[in-house]
Amino acid sequence: MFKKMKEKGDIFVRICLFIIMIMIKPCIGRFVVEKNSLRVTSPSSLRGIYECALGNFGVPQYGGTMGGVVVYPRSNQKACDQFSDDQLSFRPKPGGLPVFLLVDRGECYFTLKGWNAQNAGVGAVLVADDRIEPLITMDTPEEASSQDDYVQNITIPSALISKSLGDKLKRSISSGEIVNINLDWRETVPHPDDRVEYELWTNSNDECGPKCDAQIEFVKNFKGAAQILEKKGYTRFTPHYITWYCPEAFIFSKQCKSQCINHGRYCAPDPEHDFSVGYNGKDVVLHNLRQACFFKVANQSGKPWIWWDYVSDFAIRCPMKQNKYTTDCANQVIKSLGVDLKKVDECIGDPSADTDNPVLRAEQEAQIGHGSRGDVTILPTLVVNNRQYRGKLVKNAVLRAICAGFEETTEPSLCLTPDMETNECLEGNGGCWEDKASNLTACRDTFRGRVCECPTVQGVQFVGDGYLHCEASGHLRCRINNGGCWKDNRGGKTYTACLDEHTKGCKCPPGFRGDGNHCEDIDECNEGVACQCPECSCKNTWGSYECSCSGGLLYMHEHDICISKDGSKGVGWGFAWVIILAFAAAGVGGYAFYKYRIRSYMDSEIRAIMAQYMPLDNQVEISSHVPQNHL
Repeated sequence: MFKKMKEKGDIFVRICLFIIMIMIKPCIGRFVVEKNSLRVTSPSSLRGIYECALGNFGVPQYGGTMGGVVVYPRSNQKACDQFSDDQLSFRPKPGGLPVFLLVDRGECYFTLKGWNAQNAGVGAVLVADDRIEPLITMDTPEEASSQDDYVQNITIPSALISKSLGDKLKRSISSGEIVNINLDWRETVPHPDDRVEYELWTNSNDECGPKCDAQIEFVKNFKGAAQILEKKGYTRFTPHYITWYCPEAFIFSKQCKSQCINHGRYCAPDPEHDFSVGYNGKDVVLHNLRQACFFKVANQSGKPWIWWDYVSDFAIRCPMKQNKYTTDCANQVIKSLGVDLKKVDECIGDPSADTDNPVLRAEQEAQIGHGSRGDVTILPTLVVNNRQYRGKLVKNAVLRAICAGFEETTEPSLCLTPDMETNECLEGNGGCWEDKASNLTACRDTFRGRVCECPTVQGVQFVGDGYLHCEASGHLRCRINNGGCWKDNRGGKTYTACLDEHTKGCKCPPGFRGDGNHCEDIDECNEGVACQCPECSCKNTWGSYECSCSGGLLYMHEHDICISKDGSKGVGWGFAWVIILAFAAAGVGGYAFYKYRIRSYMDSEIRAIMAQYMPLDNQVEISSHVPQNHL
């Protein structure tokens, strides 16, 4: 855990720190190895699901999956040396699956194996254990040096597999079988409810080398995303700080006094691991406490997210390297953020008092594992929904892990931004439907991987399975790529199989036949459905036809006949005379009927007038004044 110490009291200090660790050990629970699933899909003899342990470096694809073909190198099987340029079999072929490099454990750091594998162009590295034992977490080197900067540049995921599985994979590969596996991180992070709770175990120390630099950079880059998630209620974040305690027998030693506060109750290692220079561990503990108290006060005021502002501003304005790692500098940052400094000081209390500090005491208790979460022994450590994050501490990787803590389809929009795209749609369109002519696709990248989902374009919803078929639907569908229907233009005429009054489907217009996606002109002349009269001649046109008559005759489309222009001749006049005579007969009959009706009416009127002056032959005289008595 600690670097070599250079002062003359090195031996004593080592003993003291060793005793501290012994004193801590009985109080802690256990270290949990975080795992994900490994599914062997071929050969059939190995098909099944196996466990593998996540490496604490690289970038696991939280919430997603990755498929690949396993390759075991013929030389450099422990991957402790760089692979030669001629080993092109490690690089995926165009359109092929990524290569998962299988290497053996031993001789060098796990991180160096991952780095050499990444430089060889592989998609992931699998380390086969060299002993029969429970899976362990592959961690980064404790003794950091300038040569270890490569650790922060590892971006491929890594996993440790058991010796027995490693041996089986090697035998299958040596026998010429293709070994395909699928790494699955979808259930690595649980999602018990609609809010993700996560915590970051960190440190105010900025003199611990590449790890500290990476941690500070992460806080700066992740701040915006963290604050958006917190403000909208999607997450609940809590920062934590690891502290140790000094054994009672060494409380008054020079080493414990310089590394601890509150009479040895809360301690931190010397930042430079050199007691004779720079700041002491006691300074680190005090600033850790100040940051924890800042969060407590900010949380009580309803603005817990400004912790990210304080920590990032403190790292910029108060670095150890510029000798600004002081209380005054920290207080200036607190004031600039509008937090009550008096409440922060009250929370810190008296660091020299022989009493417990409630905040740091709670931090020590929180270090111990509970439930599915193991002990926190590594700095920095991210815990998402009570599961320790494994991998590189960078914005996109951590955001993926947090987004994986939501149930699918319930994740916030931040999880679906371009930063989270997996770019699976760039290769073969992700196997989804696409219309290259209109640049439309059903492939959509998410942090969980691509999904094939028919798109909505300019208010027009496409419907279908997303894989083989998508078509525009609704009354506006003809606006987008003509609804996916056939359309053509010739000689100034345009025909389309898409109709706005239909909400779906395509239908070829009159004069064409086909399925609506493809339409072809019907030759009405050859099919005998047009120009049927004997004198008619037929000419097919695109989408229609034209009829004409020989011998100077005129074509009547309504009756499909030919008639003469001047009426002097032509077989068509017989029919015309029939029509004329019919009209004439109808006129004569109508006139006769009219005359008959007029005459009848006049006769009746005359008879009525005459009846008033004389009795008519057919009229019987009846007296209407005197009643008749029956005799």
